[in-house]
Amino acid sequence: MAVSMRDLDPAFQGAGQKAGIEIWRIENFKPVPIPKSSYGKFFTGDSYVIMKTTASKSGALRQDIHYWLGKNTSQDEAGAAAIKTVELDAALGGRAVQYREVQGHETEKFLSYFKPCIIPQEGGVASGFKHAEEEEHQTRLFVCRGKHVVHVKEVPFARSSLNHDDIFILDTKSKIFQFNGSNSSIQERAKALEVVQYIKDSYHDGKCEVAAIEDGKLMADAETGEFWGLFGGFAPLPRKTASEEDKNVDSQPTKLYCVEKGQAEPVECDSLTRELLETNKCYLLDCGLEMFVWMGRTTSLDERKSASGAAEELLQGADRSKSHIIRVIEGFETVMFRSKFDCWPQLTNVTVSEDGRGKVAALLKRQGVNVKGLLKADPVKEEPQPYIDCTGHLQVWRVNGEQKVLLSAAYQSKFYGGDCYIFQYSYPGEDKEDYIIGTWFGKQSVEEERASAISLASKMVESMKFLPAQARIYEGNETIQFFSIFQSFIVFKGGLTDGYKNLIAEKEIPDETYQEDGVALFRVQGSGPENMQAIQVDPVASSLNSSYCYILHSGSSVFTWSGNLTTSEDQELVERQLDLIKPNLQCKPQKEGAESEQFWDLLGGKSEYSSQKIGKEAESDPHLFSCTFSKGNLKVIEIYNFSQDDLMTEDIFILDCHSEIFVWVGQQVDSKNKMLALTIGEKFLEHDFLLEKLSYEAPIYIIMEGNEPPFFTRFFTWDYAKSNMHGNSFQRKLAIVKNGGTPIKDKPKRRTPGSYGGRSSVPDKSQRSRSMSFSPDRVRVRGRSPAFNALAATFENPNARNLSTPPPMVRKLYPKSITPDPTNLAPKSAAIAALTASFEKSSPAREPIIPKSLKVSPAPVSPSSKQESNSKENSMSNRIESLTIEEDVKEGETEDEEGLPIYPYERLKVLSTDPVTEIDVTKRETYLSSEEFREKFGMSKDAFYKLPKWKQNKLKMALQLF
Repeated sequence: MAVSMRDLDPAFQGAGQKAGIEIWRIENFKPVPIPKSSYGKFFTGDSYVIMKTTASKSGALRQDIHYWLGKNTSQDEAGAAAIKTVELDAALGGRAVQYREVQGHETEKFLSYFKPCIIPQEGGVASGFKHAEEEEHQTRLFVCRGKHVVHVKEVPFARSSLNHDDIFILDTKSKIFQFNGSNSSIQERAKALEVVQYIKDSYHDGKCEVAAIEDGKLMADAETGEFWGLFGGFAPLPRKTASEEDKNVDSQPTKLYCVEKGQAEPVECDSLTRELLETNKCYLLDCGLEMFVWMGRTTSLDERKSASGAAEELLQGADRSKSHIIRVIEGFETVMFRSKFDCWPQLTNVTVSEDGRGKVAALLKRQGVNVKGLLKADPVKEEPQPYIDCTGHLQVWRVNGEQKVLLSAAYQSKFYGGDCYIFQYSYPGEDKEDYIIGTWFGKQSVEEERASAISLASKMVESMKFLPAQARIYEGNETIQFFSIFQSFIVFKGGLTDGYKNLIAEKEIPDETYQEDGVALFRVQGSGPENMQAIQVDPVASSLNSSYCYILHSGSSVFTWSGNLTTSEDQELVERQLDLIKPNLQCKPQKEGAESEQFWDLLGGKSEYSSQKIGKEAESDPHLFSCTFSKGNLKVIEIYNFSQDDLMTEDIFILDCHSEIFVWVGQQVDSKNKMLALTIGEKFLEHDFLLEKLSYEAPIYIIMEGNEPPFFTRFFTWDYAKSNMHGNSFQRKLAIVKNGGTPIKDKPKRRTPGSYGGRSSVPDKSQRSRSMSFSPDRVRVRGRSPAFNALAATFENPNARNLSTPPPMVRKLYPKSITPDPTNLAPKSAAIAALTASFEKSSPAREPIIPKSLKVSPAPVSPSSKQESNSKENSMSNRIESLTIEEDVKEGETEDEEGLPIYPYERLKVLSTDPVTEIDVTKRETYLSSEEFREKFGMSKDAFYKLPKWKQNKLKMALQLF
């Protein structure tokens, strides 16, 4: 579609360049931007254009454009809003979804922008605005409808307005009453309380009483009597009569129309298919509650305006004011639109989208407009974080038939692709020990053992009163939490269980189970020592990939192979995995393109192989769904712009992150549905409600309310006090409203349950250090720095042969604070001092690389030396304290002491709508000003960096900076 100067209204120039909401009011048929302080305030006599710009994780910007029509707006202004919406979309490259919003019948997506509600005010720009603050407070009655978002409508202040089905809010000068109809749900009552809080804050400065009135309690208490007294006394309520608003318009059959010269002509067809839509035409799809306008990519701006007008006429003629008009562009159709067709291809080639946007950007640039946001933004590159404490205790069982066999620490990270496993991991959480119990299914495992693993794991969870999070993991779809828990993970071919042996016997296929003295090829992958894997693949050249390193062994011959696209970090992981697979053998390094004949002979000769890195499903923008499961059928409703307050304790929700899903189960969900949580997750993957090609083998986490792990809460601004309150949703929110908007902390003291099977949840020293399950006879010392070798020589046996790498340095995420025993450190002080001095001389400074797994034998220390040591520590403590005071004085300066740029907190948050790019995302807090740092963290930067690392990370997570 061509874009010319006349198509661009000056008010829209520069719009949609960054994430957020922008609003224009139609004044004299022209869009006029309104100040941000007025966002959410709508007048019944006006029309508005509202645009929500969202930045995806990939960096791309997308827009949803709505035009809102007040009940008293003129027909001409409404028409102008509709046309300006089309023009705004054209200025943005023609890819936005456009919605018509009629007062009282707004879409849930629109209302989610202005939570908890909008309450339109009388008046408008044409008649002059009313200023409520200048008038005497008037008693008003509102009806509230909605379980997830609330439609609020003012009704006459009379007893006849009340009924048993809805919830009503009576706003008087000194008190706000919420009347709960006897047929209303707990969730609707809870959501209405958010409106009460909004009215209390907006119209009473947060200073008024709140009372909840239950339908049917008559004059049971003083507040009930006071409520009915305002209506002239109690009298039975009439039954609710069906109004025009309650009529269902979604029951009519779906019809397709083609718009020709402004007229909608029916399209005759037996079934709806994508082939019916031609790229040079516009179509109407009438689905009852939704009227879709589909606009082909090559249609003109006038044709699109004409199609929108035809949709308006079609609804006006049938008096369907409740129906929504949704306009979509070819190639950017919504899930709802595509789901109406019997056949819709997964991919549609759109070749002009970026080109069109580029032309618009060039046009605006000539006018002096900053067009950075119109083009695809650079994605924010962040290393995935596990958001879990990795210093916990791990137990692993292999499933054999209907039994599970506990594995020793040396074998608990070595899995076979033909078997199933159960793992239980306990780790320090928020004021208690947290747990994950999960299952892992190998690609060649049998269905019977998978079912047995699920059953056994579910019994473990149930025996621990549903406290643990539960995970279902398939081989090849492991999550970063899984890899971080196991740290060094190996998958061998074949299996050891009866199920696998019976499978290969039945199918008469060769047994590929790994043999230590046989030929085996392993692909090595991962991001570091705390997240590395070795996956056994077919020992043929076609299994190689230029983006990976490999280990090949046959008997006593060991080779390592490094692809040309690998990094030094990848090659270091190979050395570490050798300590697990072949710890005592010297290897022969091979570089891609310079392999020996022996190497190729073991692989059966040369052949073609890939250079593309095996792609993991990228984490996409999360979507939250409310779920209802009945008689095997799953019904879901998407919750837009979700927050923690949307999670109701009576319901089950699914958080869809594409690469994995979370099934959140409220405390008040009945026990039968709790047991069906995994089934609900599997049904969700089967249905693929967002048509995003979800894999049935995508990881599923089951999360119980009150025990949410950090890798779930990171998608919200989380308040643990809310998730640990007692009562149903309404009772909890009523307590919060009456407490001034602050949740009442009510955490019951729980005895930390022991791990399943009678084992202690507190592991012994050898179990706690899970990274030490390596060969005790390790002798490699390859790849050390000179400083490291100088120190290691002091620790190690001088007679040992230097043939291999040092023990892996496993970086613990959120490690516990451990006070070292000074008796273990004295004999090595000279070596440590020498190493420290070598680091201090180097520039820039580097973190120490002493492996945590090095063992130091204790040595006796005399009492006098202990006193001297304590005296030095006290002296150093006083010195540090005085330095801290000096540093605090420096923090008043405007320039960061490290010379780093300073950004506001809102742009540094992980889920920021306007994120900062080109920063070190692992140290977001360093870019805060000293004043804002102290405000957020309650301490200076100097004091913060003296905290243990795990405490730093917990504070950063709480502030969404990690």
